[in-house]
Amino acid sequence: MIQNILPDTHLTLSDFSYDLPQEQIAQTPMTPRDASRLLVMDRKTGALEHRIFRDITEYIRPQDVLVINDTKVIPARIIGRRAYKMKNGTLEKTDSSAPVELLLLRQTEKDVWQALAGPGKRARTGDILEFGDGTLQAHVEDVIEGGQRIVRLSCQTATVYEALHQLGSMPLPPYITKKLEDPDRYQTVYSQVEGSAAAPTAGLHFTKELLDRLRAQGTAVVPVLLHVGLGTFRPVKEEHIQDHTMHAEYISVSEESACQINDRRAAGGRVIAVGTTSCRTLESVAGEDGILQPYTGETGIYIYPGYRFKIVDGLITNFHLPESTLLMLVSAFAGREQILHAYHIAVAEKYRFFSFGDAMLII
Repeated sequence: MIQNILPDTHLTLSDFSYDLPQEQIAQTPMTPRDASRLLVMDRKTGALEHRIFRDITEYIRPQDVLVINDTKVIPARIIGRRAYKMKNGTLEKTDSSAPVELLLLRQTEKDVWQALAGPGKRARTGDILEFGDGTLQAHVEDVIEGGQRIVRLSCQTATVYEALHQLGSMPLPPYITKKLEDPDRYQTVYSQVEGSAAAPTAGLHFTKELLDRLRAQGTAVVPVLLHVGLGTFRPVKEEHIQDHTMHAEYISVSEESACQINDRRAAGGRVIAVGTTSCRTLESVAGEDGILQPYTGETGIYIYPGYRFKIVDGLITNFHLPESTLLMLVSAFAGREQILHAYHIAVAEKYRFFSFGDAMLII
């Protein structure tokens, strides 16, 4: 697993706090996608411009390469009941109808997943959970760090993925309280590979037409893969941020993508990452010389101020939660004080925040 050892910066969690009015947390996606607002930051000077997302073509050059994360969110939230419980080493059938919820985080092998369960007392080691009148079962094999469950899924009438699409729902963040009418709006238009428990939200602003405009001007659009899991959205609880540990997430950079990115960079183009997930994937795989090598495996890279970026020259990103690893990453990229100043301006200018909110281009 790739995991960077970073310098001790002595920064604390409160150094990444800011005030946000509740009404500026976006509850619904913008229509059309590229009508979101765009705050453009010059990371060298801190200068800010207020634009619309579709204007991003004015800032991305023909020789640049735009790196997207083509992961696809699965209906990872399933609600069922505990059908069998383990008691004194014996499996007993229950008549309980009390609900139990699983949030599938990461597939570790065929039909085996890491998951969060709630309430945890209804998902103990040895228990069997049923979903959809037994269409899908989850055998709880272990309880690991942080209360995560290791579950083995089995399905009688369909594949596990087909069952999830029948029974599951999109795992929207808890700060989104309105029902999502169209599940596709929590997918990017270029999503391909199923496996994420959350969307790479910076990519939600792109339309197919906007991507075509970028390609038409000569910009390369190249995919990499990071399946979003607990590493991306797990809250930081440690006072000193360097004590936080990232959970591993699956990444993949193909030989074709690595070559395209390397070639563009060698010819003087900038590498612009769409989202923190694309950024973390690139920085995980790049050598100290900034050259990418093909890689498929895991990353636990944790980027916060003090990190030296090896390959990413520009970043498209949403506005992130206070005290989150995502806010720490953008602070590492553009400077903590500049980022917090930009967030202060965004709050004052009534930008929309978080997953369905507006965007920043840091370049």
